[in-house]
Amino acid sequence: MIELPVRSLLVIVSAPSGGGKTTLCERLLAEFHQMVYSVSCTTRAPRDGEIDGTDYYFIDDKEFERRVQNDEFIEHATVHGHRYGTLRRFIERGFAQGRDVLMDIDVQGAAQIRNKLTPLPPTDPLRSGFVDAFIAPPSIEVLRRRLHLRGKDTDDVIERRVRQAENEILRWRDYRYLIVNDRLDASYDALRSIVVAEHHRLLKNGA
Repeated sequence: MIELPVRSLLVIVSAPSGGGKTTLCERLLAEFHQMVYSVSCTTRAPRDGEIDGTDYYFIDDKEFERRVQNDEFIEHATVHGHRYGTLRRFIERGFAQGRDVLMDIDVQGAAQIRNKLTPLPPTDPLRSGFVDAFIAPPSIEVLRRRLHLRGKDTDDVIERRVRQAENEILRWRDYRYLIVNDRLDASYDALRSIVVAEHHRLLKNGA
């Protein structure tokens, strides 16, 4: 039996709200048991049922800023008055355990990570294991219909999300892969195939 070395992937998935990335990521985690979902830090208070270290790492503004100054985040942003960030050490720990790390982030966060990893040597595990995919709706009208069917937002909020989605979709060329989520099963097959193919790439390149 041939023993192949374990190579880890940092899998970035981005999509506009209503694009289907949450469902696709959940299916990915259910199938690939060596994959873990990235747990972010946040300065907001825990919501009912949320567990520190499982849903988020809940920290205060002073601690968050200390980590920013120490360059501990691979990406961070302020959303609705609260700060969110992904610790680089979380990803490195996952890699050390032979695990893939899955991140569900927006286009700005993905861009920050690319900028962090680009200066690294090509053989660095984070850079060589980095793969990103953008999940796009078949059309803006389909996205608008999906948001209405969810029944979570007012018409004004939906239109704001649609305008934001139009801007995000313009960034699809920044990503290595594009998946048009017209049919969920087919889109998942594409996403899982990316993970499998990228693992073979790492083995081939001896990363």
